[in-house]
Amino acid sequence: MIQFQNTTFTGSYGKASQFPTPERMEVAFVGRSNVGKSSLINKLVNRKSLARVSAVPGKTATINFYLVDECFYFVDLPGYGYAKTSKSEQLRLEQLIADYLSADRDLQLVVQLLDMRHAPSQDDLAMMNLLIDAEIPLILVFTKSDKLNKTQRMERMAAFAQEIPCFEDIHKIPFSIKTCEGLEALQDVLAEIAE
Repeated sequence: MIQFQNTTFTGSYGKASQFPTPERMEVAFVGRSNVGKSSLINKLVNRKSLARVSAVPGKTATINFYLVDECFYFVDLPGYGYAKTSKSEQLRLEQLIADYLSADRDLQLVVQLLDMRHAPSQDDLAMMNLLIDAEIPLILVFTKSDKLNKTQRMERMAAFAQEIPCFEDIHKIPFSIKTCEGLEALQDVLAEIAE
């Protein structure tokens, strides 16, 4: 039974040639800079600072691997879409993400994070389309759900249905670091895959 209690950082990789040999199944986390990937990973494994949370968007420039319960890896992909990153660095990060997603690995799921308060960006939609075209299993986690009231949430979810391709076919989880909404639901999905 996966408990999400024993998680260790195993390495950061800035080039495809450095990726570790695939040993176990992997779950990757992807999203725009500052959408809350590191905070979500920390919350999933009940650790305050396993994944480094930066106050400055766009700081994660590597792919970070975390071994969960000696069973499978969380793979934290660099955030995309941060405007103040240089063009050359944006291209490098895009290539690094593409190299990981196209590599021959035991990638069982991609968790794509979207800020519930905002429409998906072009980068968000491009990532979704890439995953759908590559037939990589995908779930959407809508972060910062506590920032919206009930009416605003219903309006945003209705809007997402128009903004996101194949919206009805994708598993969705509203998530809040503050209230822990969605935490157990996401853990259940990940444990089911791992087992």
